Amino acid sequence: MAQELFERVDRQVGNLLDDVMNGRIGLPDLQRPFVWKDTKVRDLFDSMMKGFPVGYVMLWASPADYTNTKTIGLGDKQFKRPDDLVIDGQQRLTSLLAAIKGIEVMDKNFKRRRIKISFEPLSKDFQVWTKAYERSYQYIADIAEIFKAYDNKELGKYRRAIIDRMNEGRKKNNHAELTDNEIDSIEDNINTLLSLDKYTIPTLRILSKADEEDVAEIFRRVNSGGQNLNENNFIETLLAVYDNDIHDKIKKFCAESRIPAKGTSYNQIIDVDPSYIIRVTIGLGFHRARMKYGYKLLRGDDLDAGTTSVDTRNKNIEIFRKALDHVINLNDWHAFMNLFPEAGYLSKEQVLSSYVVIFSYVFYLMGKYEYSVQPNILRKVITRWIFMTTITSFYSNSPESTVERQLADLRNINTADDFIAYIDNTIKLRMNETYFSIELVKDLTTSSASSPIWYGYVASINVLGTTMLFSNTPQSYFWRLGADGDKKSIDKHHIFPKHYLETIGIVDDRERNQLANFTYLDYQTNIDISDDAPSMYIDRYKQKLGIDAYEEHCRNNALPIGFESMEYADFLFERRKLMAEIIKKAYNKLWDNN
Repeated sequence: MAQELFERVDRQVGNLLDDVMNGRIGLPDLQRPFVWKDTKVRDLFDSMMKGFPVGYVMLWASPADYTNTKTIGLGDKQFKRPDDLVIDGQQRLTSLLAAIKGIEVMDKNFKRRRIKISFEPLSKDFQVWTKAYERSYQYIADIAEIFKAYDNKELGKYRRAIIDRMNEGRKKNNHAELTDNEIDSIEDNINTLLSLDKYTIPTLRILSKADEEDVAEIFRRVNSGGQNLNENNFIETLLAVYDNDIHDKIKKFCAESRIPAKGTSYNQIIDVDPSYIIRVTIGLGFHRARMKYGYKLLRGDDLDAGTTSVDTRNKNIEIFRKALDHVINLNDWHAFMNLFPEAGYLSKEQVLSSYVVIFSYVFYLMGKYEYSVQPNILRKVITRWIFMTTITSFYSNSPESTVERQLADLRNINTADDFIAYIDNTIKLRMNETYFSIELVKDLTTSSASSPIWYGYVASINVLGTTMLFSNTPQSYFWRLGADGDKKSIDKHHIFPKHYLETIGIVDDRERNQLANFTYLDYQTNIDISDDAPSMYIDRYKQKLGIDAYEEHCRNNALPIGFESMEYADFLFERRKLMAEIIKKAYNKLWDNN
């Protein structure tokens, strides 16, 4: 008979919450942020009240050397280390703990908030708290107050206050006071609510002999929601367990990346996630790109010797901590993020891959701290790297494997000059003459609205400082923070308008929405052109700008001179070549800045 890696240890809600509170069960709030909507929390209580099943909890018996973990919103624990870690059911336990105990949770945007559930004691109706339920004499606004009164042995006093409030409200609304039967129902229903701590939740406990791969596979097979555990989930758990200071630093940095305030990590390119910071730190500290190696290292593995020990774990956590200090240094972070505008990327809309930010930051920090590259040189090298990796979708296929090979190569590189040469040679190999003349033109043959090639072209326009088509203002101005209100001041417009193309028999959106048929226009120009045929609106702008200025606009915006008289297919063919030349021109400018 196969040896089981789990046991059934069904638990009552009250026991589960007590064990979270005293530290016997580890519930790290960084493991997976609370993402349930409050309505789902309400439905959880409603289902329990009606005796319906509400899912299960999966625990993992922690190894003997685990120390205590930090749980949500709480201080010191009775247990110095958790016996079990929550692997699945975190959202349920967090919901119950937050609503019953009144503890704040951290949402997906790293903001602390309360979850308050209101209760109508006559009908046993649950609702998500609002000011209306707060004011209503029929509802108990926050069920946490009921549980608090019970814990403080003040339930009788609290019940009487509820009944008095309901009678007062009824009197003001010219209704009869509560009958004896209604008062009995209120007391019974409050007792039923309090008895939910006896509700049994099916609980599966994975034994400590199961490794992380076993746990992930068990999770995958029994989880009906289609979720997966990965190395990042385990790393976040390990960090929350082994070092609360690291846990808090990462959380704070990620939260502040979303806050437009001085002295924060806020930026226009990316909302930072804990997994991003962990990836960068592992890359910088250990020269590893695969998260599975990060997990092994923080667990205490010596990847060279093939052994695991507490000493190795402590050593590796110290390496991680020192690397993290560089990663979350605001001077380094903002100096790096400022390279994206230099590469022409001015908003998160333009950067489609988080890997560009993550791994480019690894190389930036390595260049600064390991190879001591001069700041002005490092800035130019990494700017070119950002430009290349974004346009070419460098990290689109097997990014971990790609960077793992690069980091392995860099282990044999010892000088600043060799580091620069390695980065620049990788760029040149990817963006060579064949790329610009053939591959790039081919890649531009698409109607994908979110193509990295399109945003690469836009970035190139920004690098070159080109004015908006038929405008005297540089296009980059329109991407600035605050330039857009509810209505954007910049519009993506069809050069050959869709309605016009329909009148000449081209009705396939795939053809009409080719990237080569788009340009950005300011709002007023877009309105002026509307659905006019190119020959109509071009005549107006020739007269307005003059022939020389008009042709200059065409050249700078990759438009064939006389395009308004071309067949649509011929126009697309010629413009793709001109767009590729604009990208090449911007690429060369980034090199000319040496």
